[in-house]
Amino acid sequence: MGLRWRRTALAVLIASAVTLPVAGAARPRVPAPAPARLAPPTAATLDAAYAANRANAEAAARMAADHGDRRRAAADRALAGPARQLLAFDGRGPGRVTEVLGDLAHADRVAVLVPGSDTGLDTYGRFRAAAEALHARLTREAPAGIRTAVVAWLGYETPGTVAVAVATTDRADRAAPELRSLVDDLRVVSGPRTQISLICHSYGSVVCARAAAGLDVDDIAVVGSPGTGTDTAAALRTRARIWAARGADDWVANVPHLSADLFGTTVGFGTDPVAPEFGARVFTAGDGGHSDYFAPGSPSLTNLTRIVLGRTTAVTHD
Repeated sequence: MGLRWRRTALAVLIASAVTLPVAGAARPRVPAPAPARLAPPTAATLDAAYAANRANAEAAARMAADHGDRRRAAADRALAGPARQLLAFDGRGPGRVTEVLGDLAHADRVAVLVPGSDTGLDTYGRFRAAAEALHARLTREAPAGIRTAVVAWLGYETPGTVAVAVATTDRADRAAPELRSLVDDLRVVSGPRTQISLICHSYGSVVCARAAAGLDVDDIAVVGSPGTGTDTAAALRTRARIWAARGADDWVANVPHLSADLFGTTVGFGTDPVAPEFGARVFTAGDGGHSDYFAPGSPSLTNLTRIVLGRTTAVTHD
C-alpha cells in the first residue's frame, strides 16, 4: 500500500508539473532601467554602491508610475529611501534586490536570507519584515563586541506557488551561481573570518542546496522546506552545518517527498529534510505555519538567532 501510494503521488506530481498553468503569466512586465553598472563591492565602495542602487530604484519608481503601476512604483520608491542599503537592484519584470541590514563591512556574523515562491518586488515588504525580525533579534542578543548584519537576497526570479516551476529544480539551478557570487562578494567585503549563515525558506532551500557544494559558509538552515533535491545532507557536499525545521502547522509537510527526472529536469525534491534519514540537525520551530518562521518570539526565530551567533549547543530540538 505504501509503495502504491508513493507511485500515485509521484504520478500526480509529474502530471502537475506538466499541466499546471503558470500563475501570473499574464501580468505585464513592468518597465524599468537596466541595473546600475558597478564593480564588485568592497568595504570601501559599499556606500557608493548603496547610493547608485537607490538612484536606480528611484528611476524605476518613476517609470513604473508613468506606466500606471502604482503598486510597483510605491515598492520601488520605498527601496529608494535614503536609509536603504541596496547592494543590488533590478526593477525589471518581477524584480530583484539585495538589501543589507546592519554594518556589513564590519560584521562578525552575517545571515543571508533566501526566499521561497511568490517573492518579488511587489511582495518584497513581507520578505524584508523577516530580515528585520532576525536583525533585531541578532542585535539584541549578540555578545558585546560582536557585530551582525543580515542580507535579504531576492537575487533570483522565484516561482509561483501554483506554477510548473515550483515543482522542479530549474529556477534553483539558475539561481545557484548568483548565490555563490553573492557569498564571494560578502567574503571580500567583510573578510575571511566573518561567519556566514544561509537561512533558506521554502523553495529557497532548493536554491541553497544547488549552491551548497564547496560554498564558503558556516551554516545552512532550511525552514519550511519541500526538500533540497538531494536524499541526504551529506550529498550537499559542503563543510557547513546543515540545519532543518518545520512548524507543526506548516502545509509543506503534506508535499510528497519524491523526485524523478523528467524531460531533462528534476521534478520533486527528494527526502524530507526533517526526516532522520536526511541527516540534518533538526531544531524546534514551534506550532507556526509556513509563513511564521520569523515571527518575533517564536521558537524558530530564537533558534535561527542562536545558529547565526554560533551558539549551537543552545539550539533546542523536538
